[in-house]
Amino acid sequence: MQTTTIRTIGAHDGRDVRIRGWLYNKREKGKLVFLIVRDGTGYLQAVAFQPEVPPDVFETCQKVTQESSLEVRGSIRKDDRAPGGYEMKLQSITVHQVAQDYPISPKEHGPDFLLDHRHLWLRSSKQHALLKIRSEICQAIRDFFYERDFVLIDSPILTPAACEGTSTLFETDYFDRKAYLSQSGQLYLEPACMAFGRVYCFGPTFRAEKSKTRRHLTEFWMVEPEVAYADLDDLLDLAEDFVVTLVARALDRCRPELTTLERDITRLERIQKPFPRLTYDEAAAVLMRPEIQSRARGQDAPPFVPGSDFGAFDETVLTETLERPVMITRYPTKIKAFYMQPDPQNPDRALCVDVLAPEGYGEIVGGSQRIHDHDLLLRRIQEHGLPLEAFRWYLDIRRYGSVPHAGFGMGIERFVSWVAGIHHLREAIPYPRTLNRLYP
Repeated sequence: MQTTTIRTIGAHDGRDVRIRGWLYNKREKGKLVFLIVRDGTGYLQAVAFQPEVPPDVFETCQKVTQESSLEVRGSIRKDDRAPGGYEMKLQSITVHQVAQDYPISPKEHGPDFLLDHRHLWLRSSKQHALLKIRSEICQAIRDFFYERDFVLIDSPILTPAACEGTSTLFETDYFDRKAYLSQSGQLYLEPACMAFGRVYCFGPTFRAEKSKTRRHLTEFWMVEPEVAYADLDDLLDLAEDFVVTLVARALDRCRPELTTLERDITRLERIQKPFPRLTYDEAAAVLMRPEIQSRARGQDAPPFVPGSDFGAFDETVLTETLERPVMITRYPTKIKAFYMQPDPQNPDRALCVDVLAPEGYGEIVGGSQRIHDHDLLLRRIQEHGLPLEAFRWYLDIRRYGSVPHAGFGMGIERFVSWVAGIHHLREAIPYPRTLNRLYP
């Protein structure tokens, strides 16, 4: 008897097959037992009918417990009422291991309980759907850059210095000196883009922010492209294409998962080019309107002060009337990282962009044109009080064939949370690390 997967079960209509998996759910109705079996690729209803299966098989179907590992064998037939559109007329069952008192039941559980059992919570239908969407988006990212001749460069996780200041670094001992867990792969990508022209890195990053908001993790995954001979306008076009392509990929290949998560797919279908674009000063003018300031006070949000960065409330206001992400450019130089190129027309503003997702999900992409002038970059490093010795290699890029270049970063969990329509991005990573969580 052929062993197959549930995902491809439609190709076996009318045939006898074997499925290896786990019992997701079960219900009984008189002489019928309905087993919902999962194998990681989908869900299949296997039906045991008492007169048609031996007594011992029917008894096993009655006794098998949630999440027991098993094999079911039987004939496949089309049935539009069944999960996936097909069901199995069960002939025999083999239980490999009986799961006793599985802790996650259909009843309501609190978030702490579920996160303490994250290793098991992954099996639930919504978490399973969510992480399949993440997987598809990660593959789409690699495909997007591969098809555009970008070269993957793996940036180091252990670094000698900060990328964006030292206040949010995880520090560790590195033999006879200090090292830090990387906040970003960007600094190491810039030399690579001078070697290959178009590069990207994709891996874990770490921020020691003592934040408890739904938008923050201490360990998350980030993708970062870097492009030589690129300015801010080039970067905006790349980021726009990137976001539109990834959303379209999720819509194309993850419809069942989005349906499981009860995502309003019509909102995602509206994510098309062009995105609205505002300067920081234009966005600040919106936030300074009296009715917006009044709303902020009513929601106990800190009032916006021109020249400061946007908070969660501010980002929500700027996107609440929009169906597409908005691109905010030219933030004040003083609130941005040391490596961002000042606007030649207004040096108090940086040639940078934040892409804010609609529906209150905040920043999903942040990037800039980089400083390519050696003396200006040296001055900025000194102004930020960064250790010059640790950045000599970074300055070398500006000594040997420097050109304008630009790049951005996108946190995978924020993007997945937005696409999937979930409230907290701790569910968008298999094992979240937050201020108070390092288990399991």
